Amino acid sequence: MKIGYVRVSTQEQNTIRQEVMLRELGVDEIFIDKASGKSTDRSELRRMMEYVRKGDTVIVESISRFARNTRDLLELVERLTAREVEFVSRKEAIDTTTPTGKFMLTVFAAVAELEREYILQRQREGIAIAKQLGKYRGRPAKKYPDFDRVVTRWRAGEISAVQAIKQLGMSKTRFYARAKK
Repeated sequence: MKIGYVRVSTQEQNTIRQEVMLRELGVDEIFIDKASGKSTDRSELRRMMEYVRKGDTVIVESISRFARNTRDLLELVERLTAREVEFVSRKEAIDTTTPTGKFMLTVFAAVAELEREYILQRQREGIAIAKQLGKYRGRPAKKYPDFDRVVTRWRAGEISAVQAIKQLGMSKTRFYARAKK
């Protein structure tokens, strides 16, 4: 069975191009994630990894759609290989059924990771320059108008921390960090 995997980084991004390419290749099932590739903890990736069976082939548009770093890519492909599932990346023409394909997978994974690091480096440099020019201020701090009142009630023992956090609609970590000040 041919299994397709599609990933885009955000809900707003379109998956059509990847889906069309996979349909043209005759995939039987497509799993689609709209999530960052930074982590392999993606719902459809997990579902796909549970779904595949011996003799299946997982096809992706490019290795960057499957994993963002060499370690994750090699780990995912190793898990597929252990289940006797082949891996094919169209863009890089990688097919893990051959020794050359396995070698090229490692090389391309390292190149993809390097490219991602360059992108992040350029982004950091651009932000630093924008800050120097006064054009970048970062994300504005979220306002919690009832914060002081709720924290006062929490400190007085009138409400629990869980209740305070729920009333404010903030994370536990943010609540304690702001309440400490």
